[in-house]
Amino acid sequence: MSSAEPTEQTGPALRPHADRDRVPAPAPMPGLAESARLLADSTTTSTALVADALARIEAAQPTLNAFRHLRAEAALAEAAEADRRLAAGERLPLLGVPVAVKDDTDVAGLPTHFGCDGERPPVTTDSEAVRRLRAAGAVIVGKTNSCELGQWPFTEGPAFGATRNPWNTAHTPGGSSGGSAAAVAAGLVPAALGSDGAGSVRIPAAWTHLVGIKPQRGRVSVHPHHDAFQGLTVNGPLARTVADAALLLDAAAGAHPDDFHRPPAVRASDAARRDPGRLRIALAWRPPLTLTGAGPDPEVRRAVAALAETLARLGHHVEEARPRYGLIGLTFVPRATAGIAEFAARHPEPALLDPRTRSALRTGTRLGGRVVRAARAREVRQHRRIGALFDASGYDVLLTPTTAAPPPRIGTFDHLSAWRTDVTMAAACPYAWPWNVLGWPGINVPAGFTRSGLPVGAQLLGPSRSEERLIALAAQLEDDLRWYEHRPPIS
Repeated sequence: MSSAEPTEQTGPALRPHADRDRVPAPAPMPGLAESARLLADSTTTSTALVADALARIEAAQPTLNAFRHLRAEAALAEAAEADRRLAAGERLPLLGVPVAVKDDTDVAGLPTHFGCDGERPPVTTDSEAVRRLRAAGAVIVGKTNSCELGQWPFTEGPAFGATRNPWNTAHTPGGSSGGSAAAVAAGLVPAALGSDGAGSVRIPAAWTHLVGIKPQRGRVSVHPHHDAFQGLTVNGPLARTVADAALLLDAAAGAHPDDFHRPPAVRASDAARRDPGRLRIALAWRPPLTLTGAGPDPEVRRAVAALAETLARLGHHVEEARPRYGLIGLTFVPRATAGIAEFAARHPEPALLDPRTRSALRTGTRLGGRVVRAARAREVRQHRRIGALFDASGYDVLLTPTTAAPPPRIGTFDHLSAWRTDVTMAAACPYAWPWNVLGWPGINVPAGFTRSGLPVGAQLLGPSRSEERLIALAAQLEDDLRWYEHRPPIS
């Protein structure tokens, strides 16, 4: 594996290899909760689990290209220390368990490229989410690939190449948390942290057959940013099971003293073991207005309709309804582009940025200030209008497709203009982003596969601070559908 930007403390950055031949699939890696249990029972060691994860990552990198940086030496040293602590009787939720984080997240000793090309110095301090993962005992094995500044539902770029879907390597795993999704789906790590500013956890979860939680704004700190992408972006877990996603959420959740948003704590793992009760569920097929005329692909519609039937069979009342989205896109665009402009302006070599990023920077600069403040001021009215689905109409959960289309082929977005990229992206992924404007929680759950074997997903969406209900419902679905029994060819 070729290297770039080596760091003395933590080893090389990772680049894709030219050889894309598939590697033999090792035995499945245990999930997050199972890994923690095996360690607590002294059935295995952290050194063994971390070494296994590192070997899987190295073997899969030529094919999947999921990681930007690997902390091999540092992670093995931390695993050895975790083994000493376990032997001494210490117990923490994730003590000694390997996990990965997305490359928009600061990990001390590594640069934070956020999908961009060019040189960046290593950061000196962990982000708050990483600090909390470490406090829970987790061993961070590396940082996963993201598209440039998290803008697109694909994970490709000149800085690192293309990250590929383990279900079919000719297709994208989605984005922008595509590296985290590919790593978890392929069994390279038990779970990973991503971020979601317009569906960037839920979209790759849908396209790789994973559970992906977009929590309430502020549930997981985005520090050292206090209000990432004008309040659109949150951090959230990707995992193969609801219990694993809930465990990672519990470990990462909590505010930094400087955070703007500080919702009261939830007990996600407890919720994953709780009966959700009988719920009223609204099924919505029409996405918000995007001017693309997008609706769900027939295979996506078939899969989500089957999942709705499962919910009805489980005792829930499911009926079609139409949320009053209004012109929510008019407030999303200023916030999203202003956020991109804020991040892009910090890049030390702007000429290295994708032309589409530079276009978004110009737009965001024009729409910053008064326009973005007005967009944010409308959020209270949007809460009332869309929240009427829950408050006035009495629904508990909104069910929609996570995406309108199955995962596109690698290269679909190559050489498109900024405008054509946005239109193509909006047509494929029109459902996820409104919940980022609202700041409310949502969960992608696997909804099955297309006839050609590509995964698709469905969203369970709720009102403010409703993670526990959504997690309980997702766990009930998982218990019935047992989606975790299906693994991709590369796993």
